[in-house]
Amino acid sequence: MHFGVRSSQRAASVVLGFALAFASTSALAAELMVSAAASLADAFRDIGRAFESAHPDTRVRLNFAASGALLQQIAKGAPVDVFASADEETMNRAEQQKLIKRGSRVDFAGNALVVVVPGDAASLPKALADLAAPAIRRVAIGLPASVPAGRYARAALEQAKLWPTVAAKMIGAQSARQALDYVARGEVDAGFVYVTDAAVMADKVRVAFVVPTEPQVRYPIAIVVGGANPSAAQDFVTFVASPTGQATLARYGFVRP
Repeated sequence: MHFGVRSSQRAASVVLGFALAFASTSALAAELMVSAAASLADAFRDIGRAFESAHPDTRVRLNFAASGALLQQIAKGAPVDVFASADEETMNRAEQQKLIKRGSRVDFAGNALVVVVPGDAASLPKALADLAAPAIRRVAIGLPASVPAGRYARAALEQAKLWPTVAAKMIGAQSARQALDYVARGEVDAGFVYVTDAAVMADKVRVAFVVPTEPQVRYPIAIVVGGANPSAAQDFVTFVASPTGQATLARYGFVRP
């Protein structure tokens, strides 16, 4: 009887020891906060998991939103280690505000802007001019002040002298992904998104045409000044640019910058 009690106590001690060891390991794992453009969500989730496998002492935390909104968060002191933007302009502003580490900025991916329509649309617009037609009543566009896809869209429409006409039909979106959702749900007749976004909902939207953009769509990544984990931040930036990171991005339709 006493032997059984002692055995149970030893077993409980072993279990407790394993639990404490696991808790200690988890507690020692450093957290890396990565703020990335919403269009990177699927690719960066995979990259984050792969990075954790290669760096078991680091836990990646991901925060996705429009690039402009992320920049505002960082400027207000949000605890961020790495910032990945969907455009050069937003990263330029981060650099001007001295929010990113000098020399850490790297262009790691390219994308293309497209116009998409609901999957059951009766016809496809062929060019920007077709968005001015009466049949197109609502067009989802990311808010140009904070959403890079919206800025690219506005610039293209201004170049084509169509901005006032299409702006009158604009349904503002907080990100390119939100614009995609509007189209997928049939709440708008067309929307400006990235080709990588369209691929995520290929069963619900159809790509009408590619939008010419100047400058080209490039994604920069950089280490945020004052981040809690600068060493892991550098490792993550390097990982994104590595063959493993690039292969993951390519799988989601991104191209090399």
